[in-house]
Amino acid sequence: MYLSLLVTSLAFAGSVTAKQCQNLTVPVCISARNGVFNIPALQGNADATTFAQNLTSIRGNFTQEALLGYATVSGTYNISAKFCKPDVANGTHPTVQVLTHGLGFDKTYWDLPFNDFNYSYIDVAVDQYGFSTLSIDRLGEGNSSTADPLSVLQVPAEMSVLYELTSMLRNGTLPNVPHAFSKIVHVGHSFGSALSYLLAVMHPTASDGLILTGFSQNGSYLAATVASWDSKLARLNQPLRFGNISYAAVSGAISMLGSSSSNTSQISSSLAKYNISLGELQQLFQTTDLGDLIAGARPTDSPHQADLPSGYLTWTDAGSNQFAFFLPEFFDPSILQFAESTKFPYTLGELLTIGSGPPMAPEFKGPVQIVTGRQDAIYCGGDCLATGDPALASIPAKSKMAFPAAKAFEAYIQPDTAHGINLHYNSTAVYNVIQRFLNSQGLAPS
Repeated sequence: MYLSLLVTSLAFAGSVTAKQCQNLTVPVCISARNGVFNIPALQGNADATTFAQNLTSIRGNFTQEALLGYATVSGTYNISAKFCKPDVANGTHPTVQVLTHGLGFDKTYWDLPFNDFNYSYIDVAVDQYGFSTLSIDRLGEGNSSTADPLSVLQVPAEMSVLYELTSMLRNGTLPNVPHAFSKIVHVGHSFGSALSYLLAVMHPTASDGLILTGFSQNGSYLAATVASWDSKLARLNQPLRFGNISYAAVSGAISMLGSSSSNTSQISSSLAKYNISLGELQQLFQTTDLGDLIAGARPTDSPHQADLPSGYLTWTDAGSNQFAFFLPEFFDPSILQFAESTKFPYTLGELLTIGSGPPMAPEFKGPVQIVTGRQDAIYCGGDCLATGDPALASIPAKSKMAFPAAKAFEAYIQPDTAHGINLHYNSTAVYNVIQRFLNSQGLAPS
């Protein structure tokens, strides 16, 4: 049966040539029970370090220590999204995949504008398999509305956004998408997977299938991850994208630098006096936070989320980025620089609530596939097969117990891949694994 489905999928793949996409701004009304935390406003990077020290300490549960109670947060926020569909309809019952990115990214994680979009998940899902997709900028990220990074941007509020968007797709009320979808699949990455999982817990009939990438329910390594990030205030780490520095002043400085740096031999000669090579200078900007300081300064760049509050944080540099998301020798070095210069922040509220939610989704009946890189550092400590239990195939496989009513469960471990699955050389291979799983579970467009 699986072979016949695969043949059908491949035959259909040859019939689809392009995708049609439209950018959307969707007003979403949310209501969520968020935590109220006693966290003083961060005044500088030292405060961000102190917060990380408290959060990762083994002395106790800092989230519980800082929790004062709960309050309902509500309001209407604009969510930036991109809806894509095949250029040729393949039936009357399309399936839409709702794509939710993780911390440090925006919706372009699914349609990466790097190397002529050769890493695009959406291209594979839509062009080759005929799915529709709705990729979103999570609340507070990308082109979506900003919000208070402590009181609003928490797991419950962001899951509320996901639920409301899903309801619009189900009811045919998503602006400019006049179709009521009977088959909706939720595909997440990392924090986006955690939100998709919580959706299945709280609203078990909202989704017809779950694909949780960069995911396990083992939180043992989250403290090491937060420590490795060496978090800084986003507005100070990349001030051109997230702060309030004058672009005119920076442009003038860069113009002066450009005119003085046109003579490479002169620069090399000057650096030689200090025993520094031009290559070392380049490394200094590419692998330290000096590169982050000028991110967004090119004429083709545009500011993103300017003048963010201090509760928006980011990891310190490309080294921290590589440690958490990349497996050496299995990614293009240029994509690391691209990912660092285009990264997005995470918030105090997200870090405080990332582990919230019940450990099981007992009423979810759809199929579940967990897809995690074998060398995932965040959820597997660097080796997802190192379970210490001969009866347990992988760390993500343990989550099967969380879905007792699921139609099917699979934990797929992608070789030679770390946490940032879509950023590795072999990313498109895993995209095909996902689409074939959905097809095998009766969720293909029809």
